[in-house]
Amino acid sequence: MRHRCPTCKTPTDSETDADFPFCSERCRDRDLGNWASEKYVVSEPVFDMSELETDSDPAKQEVADEDEDFKGFPKPDDTIH
Repeated sequence: MRHRCPTCKTPTDSETDADFPFCSERCRDRDLGNWASEKYVVSEPVFDMSELETDSDPAKQEVADEDEDFKGFPKPDDTIH
């Protein structure tokens, strides 16, 4: 697959460039740095907060919070470490 590097616009190819879609490790690292420094941001929220349902019944809420893939695993706390 052919593409242009999102950082420097150099033509890249998925079959030959190990850092695809970037042309080099340098461009890949610059892109990561731009995300880390918040130069890039997601312009729209992934979901609308008004669409989320809030349920006052804790039994129903716990069922909604349980993810099939993670049943039996302890849930992480919200503590910032």
